[in-house]
Amino acid sequence: MDIFQLLEIAKAYKASDLHLSVDSLPLIRVDGELMRIAQSEPLTIADLEVAFMQVANLAKLEKFQKDMELDFQHILPDGTNLRCSAAQERGQLSLAFRILPAVVPTIDELELPEAYKKLAQLEKGLIIVSGPTGSGKTTTQAAMIQYINDHQTRHIVSVEDPIEYSHRNIKSKIIQRELGGDTLSFEQALKHTLRHDPDVIVVGEMRDSETAAAVISLAETGHLVITTGHAPRAAQTVERIVDLFPYEQRYQVQMRLASLLTAVLCQVLVPRVNRSGRIAAVEIMMVNPAIKNLIREGKLTLLDEAIRDYGQGNNTTLDESLCKLFRQGIITIETVKRYCHDAEEINRLTSNLFPRMKTLVHSA
Repeated sequence: MDIFQLLEIAKAYKASDLHLSVDSLPLIRVDGELMRIAQSEPLTIADLEVAFMQVANLAKLEKFQKDMELDFQHILPDGTNLRCSAAQERGQLSLAFRILPAVVPTIDELELPEAYKKLAQLEKGLIIVSGPTGSGKTTTQAAMIQYINDHQTRHIVSVEDPIEYSHRNIKSKIIQRELGGDTLSFEQALKHTLRHDPDVIVVGEMRDSETAAAVISLAETGHLVITTGHAPRAAQTVERIVDLFPYEQRYQVQMRLASLLTAVLCQVLVPRVNRSGRIAAVEIMMVNPAIKNLIREGKLTLLDEAIRDYGQGNNTTLDESLCKLFRQGIITIETVKRYCHDAEEINRLTSNLFPRMKTLVHSA
């Protein structure tokens, strides 16, 4: 069974990922859970090598031989995008594929809050979409770009590693640059971005201090900048950015972030009832004056409480988002307990809805 047959099976199961390693059955991730493809056989070294050569060109194969790891994009004949990752594992090849739809999903199709549309229409600011690996950050970022493309005439420049969603020009003009193929580094690409006269700048990830510094500098020029992070909470997202920099620079970074940061959107994909797919539970931190002051003063541990405004403003904690999905009958209470951060907060938010919640939470 070749790689394309395995990918067709993965797509039939609506899997998000396909994992291949030597002496193991192929694995697919469906609704966040790993499953073996039982109709296959354990993979050999030759199977992995053939699969790699079917999706990677000669230049990519040579780069892998040099670096022993590689991230790249491959597009199937039906337009399905694959984010491919190759690595050495105990001296042998290991492959992972993220399977992305051919068409960029909309904010409405992803059932994201209306706040995402309002943020996408801003003229300037810094927006960070964050969350753990596999939480749909790149898809959300692409949906925001698509919303701009559908509703505004703007020049959008993105730098990605690799490109996962290919955008076509509708109302906006979109330039997508891929690390390795179109530029040698995020830092170098971002230094030259302003020469393209952009309105919106999209950065795949703030992965180091150089990229973070470039992102902050671009936001200071009055552009709208949309990027991603890996932290599960908004407070941790800000903290990780600050921690990228040497200690003596952190106060200045806090000052700059306080003045530039518009919103941090943290999400996690949770299973719907009856295993009918997944939906994003979202923590929204709109940066208001109180939050600006906390960031400026380095009181980042207090951001969680500042976000918890109990429905009085635009901010929403992850636990509040989970409870809302539970009230709507979209997810189960077991899912709420599995993904929540504060069991006592869950008890408070749902006690008037579910009298037995206190017992359930404390027995979990």
